[in-house]
Amino acid sequence: MRALSLSRFFIAFAIVLGAASAARADAGLIIKTSPYGVTQTLDRLEKIMKKKGLTIFARIDHAAGAKRAGLDLPATQVLIFGNPKLGTPLMRSRRTIAIDLPQKALAWKGADGKTRLAYNDPAYLAQRHGIEDRKKIVKKMAGALNKLTSKAAGK
Repeated sequence: MRALSLSRFFIAFAIVLGAASAARADAGLIIKTSPYGVTQTLDRLEKIMKKKGLTIFARIDHAAGAKRAGLDLPATQVLIFGNPKLGTPLMRSRRTIAIDLPQKALAWKGADGKTRLAYNDPAYLAQRHGIEDRKKIVKKMAGALNKLTSKAAGK
């Protein structure tokens, strides 16, 4: 009887853990709605970022990749960008943040037909990597990303 109760405990624990993981899938993301399509939203963001002197490292079209593999995926693109003047001090504080830098912006067409634009909240990344000595930089990054993405999303 005790083994059965213990089994039920582990099953319940696994269900709760799985639900918590699913609920946290977008933890740390800032998500905005854009009135523009996926490509146009990222085109706008890229243009704005270049004007501000940010480095654009790459752009990935996941839907095109899916199509080449014979699969279907609604419009989904990622823009990889950064500013070494802000990112480098964060990496000097804690090298593990380099796994999350440079930053990325994700634009996708949702099931409701709306375009979403998302990026990692710099405060979340700092917390994730235990960076406490660069609060001014994190705040500057968060403010800049909010302004840039809001402008790209037409807000």
